[in-house]
Amino acid sequence: MPFKFKRQIFGFMDLIRFTKMVPKRREKLAEGSAEKIPASYRVNETARILHPGYQSAKLVKIISNTADTKTYEFETERPFYFRAGQYMTLGATIDGSVVSRPYAASSAPKAALEKRVAFTIKKCGFFSGYMFDNAKVGDTFTVGDPTGEFCYEPVKDASHIVAIAGGSGITPFYSMAQAITDGTIDAKLTIFYGAKTEEDLIFKTELDALKSDKIKVIYVLSNEKKAGYESGFIGAEIIEKYVSGDFTVMMCGPQAMYAFLDKELTKFNLPLRRIKKEANTVGMRDVKEAHYKITVKIGFNTYTVDADSRETVLTALE
Repeated sequence: MPFKFKRQIFGFMDLIRFTKMVPKRREKLAEGSAEKIPASYRVNETARILHPGYQSAKLVKIISNTADTKTYEFETERPFYFRAGQYMTLGATIDGSVVSRPYAASSAPKAALEKRVAFTIKKCGFFSGYMFDNAKVGDTFTVGDPTGEFCYEPVKDASHIVAIAGGSGITPFYSMAQAITDGTIDAKLTIFYGAKTEEDLIFKTELDALKSDKIKVIYVLSNEKKAGYESGFIGAEIIEKYVSGDFTVMMCGPQAMYAFLDKELTKFNLPLRRIKKEANTVGMRDVKEAHYKITVKIGFNTYTVDADSRETVLTALE
């Protein structure tokens, strides 16, 4: 009985304390600043730059790089940031349908803070064909969040990057070279750039202008021999002529190049963490049929779609 009585007293005291709490809270609120609470804080601004989400982008410049490659420069509605080597989804409305494709940025990461980003696109499919034949300055597109891990990581990568590019695979390394030049990345970069002929080289003039004690570029031509160029395919023999010591390999190009380099790089005994590949496309396999049909069931409806054997199922459905 005494225990129950004590519990009742303590419960009553709690109620008294609670009645005093509300006036004290009002006093504290009255003592606060009359200044309005900001609608956005610095941490919010930083988050928006790092994770901009989809945003509108106006095409402001088109540059012809080679016979089948063009660079498209955009002005975005908001500043954002990406790491050299990352890609973004570029979207457009084509014949009433929203179509998008991922492309690695070829511009410097710093440019994105000034609402500028560029993509270098090779004409090899539906969306790239649309860009080549229809895109014009002033058109509006959408740009998605920067994505991907094909980037220099100073904690686990060597301070010397050996970049191996094939064709339009030079794109992320051109962005990386700009980032090293402006001080965003602190590393040494040696680029081995393979193409069929000199005319097929993208950004040659720009890359030559970026050469320095930190940036070296070696051009390798497979279909012609010219002074000042290596000839053949990029392999261990060519790499050994220009590189020694500890380094990280980063590759971007066609699947056939990866298959060849997988064997060539074993000669350097590099740990797997020091070899990075950008998976641009799925591997292609030979098939008998050039065209085929896909049957799609959506709810109670069934659709049949014509498809090309060279495109993915997702592209065909799109």
